[in-house]
Amino acid sequence: MALHRTCDGVARRDFLKVGVLGASSLTLSNYLRAEASGLSSGATAKSAIFINLQGGPTHLDTFDMKPDSPSEYRGEFSPIKTNVPGLEISEHLPLLAQTMDKICLVRGVSHTLAAHELGTQYVNTGNRPIPSLEYPAYGAVVTKELGGPEDLPPFVAVPNSQQKPGFLGVRYAALNTGATPKAGQPFSVRGVSLQGGLTVTDVEKRTNLLKSLDTTFRGYEKETQLVDGLDRFAEQAYSVITSPRAKEAFDTSKESPAYSQKFGETPFGQSCLLATRLVESGVRFVTISNGGWDTHNDNWNVLKTKQLPPLDQGLSGLFQGLAEKGLLDSTIVYITGEFGRTPKINTTRNGRDHYARAMFMLLGGGGIKGGQVVGASDEKGLGPANEGFKPDDVAASFYTALGIDPKKEYHTNTGRPMMIVRDGQVMPQLFA
Repeated sequence: MALHRTCDGVARRDFLKVGVLGASSLTLSNYLRAEASGLSSGATAKSAIFINLQGGPTHLDTFDMKPDSPSEYRGEFSPIKTNVPGLEISEHLPLLAQTMDKICLVRGVSHTLAAHELGTQYVNTGNRPIPSLEYPAYGAVVTKELGGPEDLPPFVAVPNSQQKPGFLGVRYAALNTGATPKAGQPFSVRGVSLQGGLTVTDVEKRTNLLKSLDTTFRGYEKETQLVDGLDRFAEQAYSVITSPRAKEAFDTSKESPAYSQKFGETPFGQSCLLATRLVESGVRFVTISNGGWDTHNDNWNVLKTKQLPPLDQGLSGLFQGLAEKGLLDSTIVYITGEFGRTPKINTTRNGRDHYARAMFMLLGGGGIKGGQVVGASDEKGLGPANEGFKPDDVAASFYTALGIDPKKEYHTNTGRPMMIVRDGQVMPQLFA
């Protein structure tokens, strides 16, 4: 998947570089310290797929069009009807237009952080960033609360993630694939499929060495990072490395051509295909990074030739594919950028600039009622038509769908009490 840079120069790549095995092929153990808890009672969703549209996609040219607004606002695209009566979206999303019955479109989401890094932190955690603390992102919290099978990583990022574990610590960070699948080709992830001539026997020898070291040092260094890396999570890393199920889960070439073709052959479409395999296998949380949405310049040409066609096919394939496998009811899907873009066109650059006062989010599956629009922006897309929603509210609803209490209290390593979602309120209309 291409590396995209936003206008502030920040490379949208993995910030932590975690989840890739080192020379010992056992450092994965540092990232598999999920609690071995089961699904919370009453939960609708058992797994989640989070798609991060990096750069801030324009709402007026995609899912919140204003065809009757003045020309300096409405842009070059026309709306088309969807399979939901009364709902229209961009003409460049024809496949999604026939999939909207499975999707809840949230309009009128609003905040005030129109900078890439701050906005990204906000929508990936559901908490407005503060200087004194780094909140854990969705994948880290879901990993801590719900865990996963011993022979699969609970949290996978394709190809990398802006979702940081924050004060929960690196043990709850993602396993990054580092690449995206290619259509029809076997796909393996370093650390799940052995590379560099390493064999399972080699891993067994190193595992035995670690156990020996563990025995030697356990009585003297119970609280050190060394022993922390030689606990039962090293055994889970070994289980993942040697697990046939893990290798199968990541290999998208195992899917039939009839199933795969609905996703398309782009890196994004193939990432969505991989996400369906992972949740089907038991991976609890998958995040997909999709960049290139920072369209200050040449907005409409970039959208119709580069950004929207892969999004259209990949997302429609994802929702249809999950439904076909019987996974949509048990998998919540959440798609968002960090903000929207200015309703008034920047005529100098034929683009739209950063704008956090109005944006869209998409949710589906996992108990979310599809085929509906929740919320609205005003007639020019300048802000919510009524009170609107905050990213915090969507976060509280997302966790609730997974059976996680958004008001549950954690403690930082200094003992500071923090709720999972500090300010958000559950949006009951999502589940109506």
